[in-house]
Amino acid sequence: MADQFDSALDLLRRLNPKHTSRNLNLICDLVPDLTEDLLSSVDQPLEVRPCKKTGRDYLLCDYNRDGDSWRSPWSNEFDPPVSDAELPSERVRKMEIRANEAFDVYRELYYEGGISSVYFWGLDDGFAGVVLLKKSTPSTSAANTSSGSWDSIHVFEATDRTRSAHYKLTSTVILNLGSSGKALGELDLSGNMTRQVEQDMPVEDDGSHVINVGKLVENMELKMRNLLQEVYFGKAKDVVGDLRSKLHHLCEGETGCFNGR
Repeated sequence: MADQFDSALDLLRRLNPKHTSRNLNLICDLVPDLTEDLLSSVDQPLEVRPCKKTGRDYLLCDYNRDGDSWRSPWSNEFDPPVSDAELPSERVRKMEIRANEAFDVYRELYYEGGISSVYFWGLDDGFAGVVLLKKSTPSTSAANTSSGSWDSIHVFEATDRTRSAHYKLTSTVILNLGSSGKALGELDLSGNMTRQVEQDMPVEDDGSHVINVGKLVENMELKMRNLLQEVYFGKAKDVVGDLRSKLHHLCEGETGCFNGR
C-alpha cells in the first residue's frame, strides 16, 4: 500500500498541475483504498460553495470536510448536515470567527475580491488551523479566451507555551494561467509552490493568536509572490527572449528569409 501511495504522489507531481483535481479523482477511482490518504496529502484548487444559512460563499478543503459534507465558517454548520460531526470548542470557535473577519479584510485589501475561509480545530497542547484564499479571473473576451486562478493554502499549528506560542506554518500556492486566441496562440502556465516556516511569538490572549497567524501568512504570501514572479514570469520571459534571439539569428542566416527569396 505504501508503494502505491508513493507512486500515486510521484505520478501527480509529473502530470500537468492544471488538471490535478481530475487526475486525483481518476487515481482514487483506480485505487479506492488510497482515497483518504491522497485527499489529505495532495493540495488541489479550492472549490467554492454557498452557505445555505448565511448565503456567503466559502471554500472547501480536507480540513472542513466530514465524509461528503463540508462545514461553513460563517454558520459553523455542515452541508449536508452531519449528526455526530466534530465541531471546534467554544474557545477555538471564537478565535475562528475573529480570524475569518480579519482575513476577509486582508482578502479585500490584497486581492480586491476573491473568497477567503479560515478553519480552526483544537489540539492537546494548542490548536491548529488553515487559511484559504482564492481569486479567479474568468474570460471576458470572445476573441481571446483567457483565465487565471490563485489558490493559497496556509496550514499551521500553534503550540502554547508560557506567555508565548510556537507556530509552524506550511503554505502552498497553486497558480493557473491560460490564454488562447488567433492573435496570440495558446498559453498554459500552471504550477504550485510550497514553503515552511517556524517561529516563536509572544501571546497575551487568544486575540494575539489571530494577529500572529495573520502576520505569518501575510509575510509568507509576500515572499511566495516574489518567488513566483521570479520563477514563473522571469523564467518565461528569459525563455521567450532566448527563442526570439535564436529565431532572429536563424532567419538572418537564411538568404531571403524576410524578402521571400
